[in-house]
Amino acid sequence: MSTDSKTIRAVIRGRVQGVSYRAWTKKQAEKHGVAGWVRNRPDRTVEALFTGSPEAVEALLTACRRGPFAARVDGIEVSEEAEPAALAGFEIRA
Repeated sequence: MSTDSKTIRAVIRGRVQGVSYRAWTKKQAEKHGVAGWVRNRPDRTVEALFTGSPEAVEALLTACRRGPFAARVDGIEVSEEAEPAALAGFEIRA
């Protein structure tokens, strides 16, 4: 894996649905220059894939631990993806 790009998958637990978490994450990702996607899962968690420079991915992950105003983040499970995702931009998935 290239050292200039990092890709992680994150599952965010807590009060993260119905609080604009996905829209907030998209805005934060664009601010940090991170590509990827975010979506709600049936188990009331939010799943996201972030790809970008290691510094930008870490900065976004740090922001996600706080979340938007109405959210309550209880924990984030992070797994590193072996292959960088070939994504342009950031999208909210259904």
